[in-house]
Amino acid sequence: MKRVVTFGEIMLRLATPDYQRFMQSGTLNATFGGGEANVAVSLANYGIPADFVTRLPKNDIAEWCLSDLRRYNVGISNIVRGGDRVGIYFLETGAVARASKVVYDRANSAIAGIQPGMVNWREVFKGAQWFHWTGITPALSQGAAYACLEAIRIANEMDITVSCDLNYRKNLWKYGKTAFEIMPELVEGCDIILGNEEDAEKVFGIKPEGFDVSQTGGDVNAAEFESVCKQLQARFPRAKKVIITLRGSINANHNTWGGCLFSENKLYQSNRYDITHIVDRVGGGDSFMGGLIYGLISYPADDQKALDFAVAASALKHTIYGDFNLVTVAEVEQLMKGDGSGRVSR
Repeated sequence: MKRVVTFGEIMLRLATPDYQRFMQSGTLNATFGGGEANVAVSLANYGIPADFVTRLPKNDIAEWCLSDLRRYNVGISNIVRGGDRVGIYFLETGAVARASKVVYDRANSAIAGIQPGMVNWREVFKGAQWFHWTGITPALSQGAAYACLEAIRIANEMDITVSCDLNYRKNLWKYGKTAFEIMPELVEGCDIILGNEEDAEKVFGIKPEGFDVSQTGGDVNAAEFESVCKQLQARFPRAKKVIITLRGSINANHNTWGGCLFSENKLYQSNRYDITHIVDRVGGGDSFMGGLIYGLISYPADDQKALDFAVAASALKHTIYGDFNLVTVAEVEQLMKGDGSGRVSR
């Protein structure tokens, strides 16, 4: 089976335990996470060879990170070394009406110093069938944006499927360029585009026709986003499929979750999951993307099944602590069949 390659930043995640606030907690739980690494871990769990490409320094924290990736069978042989530090993010998990909070400490991380030519993409892509990136990577620095564009163009030349998660993070675009200036050239090279109900508007000014996303009240109707999919395909004609994740936020612990996929002028809609006791929603979109890539590779003639796999996989991620979605294909397929009872398996 051919490999999937992902490219981006992985960070040390330091999270308060038991819904505590930063000012309360005397300890922080340490794990690792980052959008593209999260996707690679999902795919490796599903049995698809996945390589993660990034830039890490030569220090003990980076070695700890590499050990963690090896633990989940993610390929790390194409990671380049250099720079001074691994980025960090601090997480305070919200509850009910109190939202979760993320504080970044990732300025001048190793990958922010990456430049085109540091990664030999033609070597990396040998034997690969898919390349995935997110909008977080070009937000880190001009060099990271150029390196990402270099990878996309070489993947296009080598006839490798390219997917992106728009993943707009307003707090990251600090080097003098905006997402509106940088993202279009990168997305032009993508075959698969994923976003949520706000990404298309924040990055490209594309929004649902006659619908206010902010007034959902926890109920998001997939059909209302067909216009977003059509507008994205019109703007980026290379894209064969456009996918929107649909999160209805009732409170920090209770969300509805689903998605829609637009392909060949047809809109596919998933089941809607009512997730009433969220353990950890960080990485939810990445778990959707990992499930989607698996589904599109494994069920190439069945877009509905690929979408259903992605949504079920990410619904399960909300029950798992940490960034990574540590579920199996069998567990996802069981939920797809309607078994969400949570009964003990013995």
